[in-house]
Amino acid sequence: MSIVLYRIDERLIHGQVVLGWGGQLLPHRYLVVDDDLALSEWEQDLYRLGTGDSEIVFASVEAARLMLPEWREDLVRSILLTRDVASMLRLAQGGLLRGEKVNLGGIHHGPGRLQVLAYLHLTEDDISGLRALEEEGVEVSARDLPDAHKVPLKALLPQGARDGPDE
Repeated sequence: MSIVLYRIDERLIHGQVVLGWGGQLLPHRYLVVDDDLALSEWEQDLYRLGTGDSEIVFASVEAARLMLPEWREDLVRSILLTRDVASMLRLAQGGLLRGEKVNLGGIHHGPGRLQVLAYLHLTEDDISGLRALEEEGVEVSARDLPDAHKVPLKALLPQGARDGPDE
């Protein structure tokens, strides 16, 4: 498998990803899955500044769903990034990420967000989306850097969000 990390991080490509994760995982390509960014060449150019010689592919969620089998089979070590939970869930739907592990990185403070870790603030929609990711067969955990403690999704969710309506 050539995708060595699936990560949700609102900043997409930044120091923690390139230096922290990239320093340990040694990717040669970043797969940035974001509908808006896939259409903005000038913003893409800004992200390219931070990755040195690594290739960056920008794709919408729908394009990424089509490319995912090829990216997985390709020999190029890659990190796949989405800006938000909703995009990763759309990518995963229909079992496309079944058996994969998704890392939660930085999702920062904002209106309607509950702090669950210093670097992770989730809305109710995020929590529902993360639960849906797990229902799709994806293992979800949070870790800002590779050497940090890995926190499983169940430990992140507020008590009321842990239990489904029928539990």
